[in-house]
Amino acid sequence: MPFVLFMLGLAVFAQGTSEFMLSGLLPDIARELDISLSAAGALTSAFAVGMVIGAPLLALLSLRRPPRRALLAFLVTFLLVHVLGAVTPDYEVLLATRFVAALANAGFLAVALATATSLVAPDAKGRATSVLLGGTTMACVAGVPAGALLGELWGWRSAFWAVALVSVPAVLAILWSVPADPAPRSVAGGPRAGAELRALHSPRLVVLLLLGALVNGATFCAFTYLAPLVTEVTGLGAGWVPALLALFGLGSFVGVSGAGRLADARPLRLLALGGPALLAGWLATALTAGSPVAVLVLLFVQGALSFAVGSTLVSQALYAATGAPTLGGGFATAALNVGAALGPWCGGAALTAGLGYRSPLWVSALLTALALVVGGLARVTRRGPATTPRRTARRPSRTDDSEAPSTTAGEPADDRRGR
Repeated sequence: MPFVLFMLGLAVFAQGTSEFMLSGLLPDIARELDISLSAAGALTSAFAVGMVIGAPLLALLSLRRPPRRALLAFLVTFLLVHVLGAVTPDYEVLLATRFVAALANAGFLAVALATATSLVAPDAKGRATSVLLGGTTMACVAGVPAGALLGELWGWRSAFWAVALVSVPAVLAILWSVPADPAPRSVAGGPRAGAELRALHSPRLVVLLLLGALVNGATFCAFTYLAPLVTEVTGLGAGWVPALLALFGLGSFVGVSGAGRLADARPLRLLALGGPALLAGWLATALTAGSPVAVLVLLFVQGALSFAVGSTLVSQALYAATGAPTLGGGFATAALNVGAALGPWCGGAALTAGLGYRSPLWVSALLTALALVVGGLARVTRRGPATTPRRTARRPSRTDDSEAPSTTAGEPADDRRGR
């Protein structure tokens, strides 16, 4: 993998830390700015809204700029608004910086996904994607706990300064390593934006984005409400919560790293085995949540499975959107953030309804089951009666996994070898 991909992953690490770190900083922010805790919570909502809105919109706008210029514009903007957030005494300004930071984050990730896949071999999209998403998982493992620790030692503003500082090496790496204007791949004829929009007309891509949103929704539904589950059901003290969150994040890092190569070579097999295992894991976690040992093991396993399946869906969406690399990355980013917003909302609704602290886990299982149903229906529908000469001619040369492009898994490397 090119070195610049790891620097892009470092930027994603800083952005993921910024997105999640406020959970440990909100009480201090509310106290210093003399606002209610719910008003401080709006800082998190502003970031989520900015991510959903910004991903497709800024991906479209960035098509007018070379990738290096777009990456620098988004990352420098992200850095500067964190500096502003670190020094402002005004809540409204801080709220605005969170929204702008999310827009910049969304635009950066969309372009970074397209750039990463353009810098590697055509059959290495899964590995390139895993490097970038590894930054998000490391944010859960190290970034968020570090932000909380900085907040305790030197106040919440120090965490904002730290995010800005971590972004600096990535800015320099982009300047040195990203080609000034690499030729866009698979976008021929007409304006680039129009070509990418036309290339997005793919039912397979829509299915993959929906599956990504559902799986990510299940992941963040459980992740968001781990603290009350651990303290009220498992019976562990509040001091265990950061360790268990980090354990989930460590599993996520292992899952996204291990799935990188498999996502290119055997995507259908990974999804066919990983999806049902993920569902079984959520069910098992809900049923055994009263056992500390079971929770310790299952949180690591579920973190690994969630991000292995989720990152595979993202990479296959990029395969499905080969003719629209930037907009494909933008819509993949938006789908993940729709899931990240939908999952916690559904889990919170279950808690509000009085269904108990295990209920978010049942919701995660339900969302995963829905993803399996959608994927299964899409696969059956696409396989249908093979009446066209093209499908009849191609079928004998395919391996088991090479059916993925015609169903729910995109266009993996082994499919192309069979053509």
